[in-house]
Amino acid sequence: MSARALLLAGAVLALLAVAAGAFAAHALQARLEPRALAAFMTAAQYQMYHALGLLTLGGLQSSSTANRHFARAGGCFVAGTLLFSGSLYVLALSGLRQFGFVTPVGGSLFLAGWCLVMIGAWRHGR
Repeated sequence: MSARALLLAGAVLALLAVAAGAFAAHALQARLEPRALAAFMTAAQYQMYHALGLLTLGGLQSSSTANRHFARAGGCFVAGTLLFSGSLYVLALSGLRQFGFVTPVGGSLFLAGWCLVMIGAWRHGR
């Protein structure tokens, strides 16, 4: 992903994470059972963590030589957010458990992304 794409994805995902958290706190608190509300809030938290990671990676990509590991990590963060947070949002709001198998795939993409950040950091400036 280019620096611009990383920054744009990070900003969009951060905006949506704040909106999701506010929605949960104000509109869902009385409607969802505590376990579903906790899953929804976990989705919003992980979405925000990885949105901030995308913004950081975008800043690194634009301020230094492009690093393919950082770009790939960004792709993992975006896909991981869609799968991990997306499946938790669906689960919390609908109760559909059929999407539960997708959540660990998203989590694995988060882990792969962070491994790529480590590799990129190790090789940065070489």
